[in-house]
Amino acid sequence: MTAQIMQIGNRPCRIYGEAHAEYLLLQMTGEHELQSMDSEVAAIAQSAHHFLFAAVPVESWNDALSPWKSPAVWGKQGFGGNAAETLRFLTEQVVPTLKQQFHLPEDVKIILGGYSLAGLFALWASTQTDLFYGIAAASPSVWFPGWMEFEQQCPIQAQHIYLSLGDKEEHTKNTVMAAVGDNIRALHSRLAERGTDCTLEWNSGGHFKDADLRTAKAFRWVMEESR
Repeated sequence: MTAQIMQIGNRPCRIYGEAHAEYLLLQMTGEHELQSMDSEVAAIAQSAHHFLFAAVPVESWNDALSPWKSPAVWGKQGFGGNAAETLRFLTEQVVPTLKQQFHLPEDVKIILGGYSLAGLFALWASTQTDLFYGIAAASPSVWFPGWMEFEQQCPIQAQHIYLSLGDKEEHTKNTVMAAVGDNIRALHSRLAERGTDCTLEWNSGGHFKDADLRTAKAFRWVMEESR
């Protein structure tokens, strides 16, 4: 499956898949992910479902995908809290453009997914709108300060949620990020108690292992399991 580059607003988005698709898959991506995008989409395509996939680039990963400002957790770069602008771009420009260009049905099932901070962004986006049919959050940054309290007050609205984590991710000396394991277990329990169709899958390895395949697995689960 080959990509075409399509300019939406000021962003060159990579589009894979077909017109009239049943599912529209959206993923916010950083420069570091683009070289493995072909292999990710090839893995998603093992599903029998018809989909259109859009990789939407962000310039400043930490700023564009964080829901609110937060100081640096590692290194020197903090978080700018510009997720609301990113979500507005998705809902007001990306989705309408793709629906029109690719003749997607009005009720196309939109799945927002991503890895790491993009996974957290997907979960957060679903607290702001009921646009998303499902969320594919692979190794999401649920350690992000204030996230668990926020989601309690402003619950995720999508009804099909995939969560995953590497089994070594919570074993870190970074005390903020070490909360990721407990937080993802708690979030999964919380969603299950609300009656959401959700799963939590544990992958072997740390945070940087097989990001493309883990994300593909997330998208595929939402398409295949959610019925």
